[in-house]
Amino acid sequence: MKLKLLFVLLFGSILSVTAQTQGSISGKVTDKSTNQPLPYVNIVVKENGAVITGGITDDNGAFNVNKLALKNYSVEIQFMGYKTVVVAANLSDSKKDLSLGNIIITEEATTLDEVNIVKETSTIEQKLDRKVITVGRDLTTAGGTASEIMNNIPSVNVDQDGKISLRGNSNVRVLIDGRPTSIDPAQLLKQIPSTSIKKIELITNPSAKYNPEGMSGIINIILNKNANDGFNGSFNSGITFGETPKYNNSLDMNYRTGKVNFFGNGGSNFGKYFNTGHVVRLDSINSDQNLAIVNDNESYLGKLGMDYYINDNNTLSAYTNLNYTNGKGNVDTYITYPAGVDRQAVTQLSTYDTDNRNNTYDIAYKHKFEKEGHNLDFEGNYNDYKQTQLADFNTTVGDSINVYNDNILDKRSNTTLNLDYVNPLNDKSTLELGAESRLIRSDNTYRTTNSTITNPALQNSMYSYDIDIYSAYATFGQKLGKFSYQLGARFEHYKSDANFNKGQITFQNKYFTLYPSAYVTYSVNDKNTLQFSYSRRVDRPSLEQTKPIREFSTPLVTSLGNQYLEPQFTNSVEVNYTRMFGKGSSITGGVFYRLIDNEISRILYPDENTENPDDQIMSFANFSNNTAFGFELSANYKIAKWWDVQPAIDFSQISQKGSVSVLVPGTVDDYEPTIKSVDVAAFNARLNSNFRVNSRLSFLLFGFYRSGVDGVQNNSKEMYKVDSGARYSLLDNKMSLSVRFNDMFKTMRYRFDANNPFPQTGDFRWESRTVYFGMNYMFGAGKNRAMQRKQREDNTKQGGGGMF
Repeated sequence: MKLKLLFVLLFGSILSVTAQTQGSISGKVTDKSTNQPLPYVNIVVKENGAVITGGITDDNGAFNVNKLALKNYSVEIQFMGYKTVVVAANLSDSKKDLSLGNIIITEEATTLDEVNIVKETSTIEQKLDRKVITVGRDLTTAGGTASEIMNNIPSVNVDQDGKISLRGNSNVRVLIDGRPTSIDPAQLLKQIPSTSIKKIELITNPSAKYNPEGMSGIINIILNKNANDGFNGSFNSGITFGETPKYNNSLDMNYRTGKVNFFGNGGSNFGKYFNTGHVVRLDSINSDQNLAIVNDNESYLGKLGMDYYINDNNTLSAYTNLNYTNGKGNVDTYITYPAGVDRQAVTQLSTYDTDNRNNTYDIAYKHKFEKEGHNLDFEGNYNDYKQTQLADFNTTVGDSINVYNDNILDKRSNTTLNLDYVNPLNDKSTLELGAESRLIRSDNTYRTTNSTITNPALQNSMYSYDIDIYSAYATFGQKLGKFSYQLGARFEHYKSDANFNKGQITFQNKYFTLYPSAYVTYSVNDKNTLQFSYSRRVDRPSLEQTKPIREFSTPLVTSLGNQYLEPQFTNSVEVNYTRMFGKGSSITGGVFYRLIDNEISRILYPDENTENPDDQIMSFANFSNNTAFGFELSANYKIAKWWDVQPAIDFSQISQKGSVSVLVPGTVDDYEPTIKSVDVAAFNARLNSNFRVNSRLSFLLFGFYRSGVDGVQNNSKEMYKVDSGARYSLLDNKMSLSVRFNDMFKTMRYRFDANNPFPQTGDFRWESRTVYFGMNYMFGAGKNRAMQRKQREDNTKQGGGGMF
């Protein structure tokens, strides 16, 4: 709406200068229930249905639209959550300056809750540099956590292990309220209650203002934060029935009085998760490997903070996030061989006991200058992460038994200082400047009691990986009629130091580089928009990818990092088109192309430190240039008042290159590494359909399809499922009850086949068929809701609200 008003004001000012005689329309807008003036209400002036100009009410609810030709107009009073009011305004020589007096507007009873406005259905909006999904009640019905609703989002996929990808690529940056965390995204998404999410931003081609990590872009999860006067809260509880029940709960509260707003929340998730796997080797060895996996996880998170509104132009915020997780996992592996094969059966019973804490401390200051949109933001953030893992292994090979344990200690800290400055130079041009420093420290200690291993990377070790990043950016945007553009550049100095076993192996990576970005938008009219964008991005090796210490192991495969990895760089180009229809319907389509330099890929090669020729090492390596391209199409369409659908499809093709081991011709178990290149094509389709019976009861139906994908290492098979659900509101829309039947026909599973290093097939299943029950209850005073809604948006920098 703000963007539309800027265009209205721009064109209205051009038209008004041609009028020889000018008049004005003024008035004041107040809330019917509170009798309080409403600031930031949209005032739209129309002539014969066409928008001429407009304005916004000030802090006292007053407005004045001047430089109007002496004609007959209609004035629309528009404000989110309120019924639109239309008033006639006729200007003439005898009445050039018309006062409409006090205009009283009424809240929409069907869409305004006492504490938070929650849409019935989710909406998708294509903005200049991102796609914004406003999370409605249809999405929160998908499940109890963020991980469970992500597969309902266009272009986003979450696999059976919780790994997230965007446009078919897992090199994606996940942010919470605009800030990174040290928690693995797969674990993080399982800890965030779905009802705590306000919006999800898909920033597939970020501008220079954002940190450049993530080849496929950024997924920014914006959490709810309440700043209403008085005491307010929201309680959420859910239970998922699978093989065993799984529980999630959260409580969000705030108390605002005068210039101070205190907020806090807490949440928990716990339950057992079951997975099974079956892998068969199809050559003369013909091994049969079965896996049974059980994870018993508990996570607790909390947040406590305060906003201090010093005055209308200055706000100070501080908060702390506390996150504790512990989990116990059992991975039982059984490998058998047919009669006649000279190999002994293998049984490995392993348990993993993991505890971690992730604490964040943040302070933010926002200064608003006199000019609208002229802001200065500072934020300081410190993140402290610690994880311990004790793994016990009991391996039986024939009559031989080997019992040992591994102990891993991970410590990480991240200190970030960030400064952003925005200056609208005039009504057409905006300048943004910023600077940031990030200091990341990581230490990993590995201890084992296994005296039989010969691989040096699996013996007792210490590893540190320190990163210093200093950056500054500048962007300049301008509107020229139907065209608008933004040019930007981010300058960055990067240094990393790796140290294995106190100097046994050291490696340093240091460089200074430039990350440019460019956006061009052409608005054909108010319903059709075309956009072009370009950016340069980077994927830096992570701690897990670089540490030469066991990431995981099975009787046949051990995963290790490579401390000599170098960053990969991506140049990305996108073209997007948005078409708006009536009644809030829209369709968005886009194509993208990426050129990837020095790509980081998985490699698999025989373990030369063991006598068993079947043992292999899985690691990472850099390869030469690769490319990727694709398209996506999504829509919001209201078929009838009671029925709306959100279809989405996306396709991506990536040229991948990796190292695989192949059997040397004429041998039985002699392998050699070779480079394999493939063109990987992936197709995804989703359809979310919502049926509204009345203001209280609605149903939903969701379908998902993912095509098979031929990769460097193996070829994945297709996956698909159908979900259904219902939601019922009661207690004057303060409470909602929801139920969802996930994977009704139990079709979801991961299957693959492979030829290297030897022919094999696999089938993995998890608890995809579940039934989720959820309850949400909102309570509190909810005073001055309309006024505080705008203040909350202006005064809350991303990172100042939610759970992390």
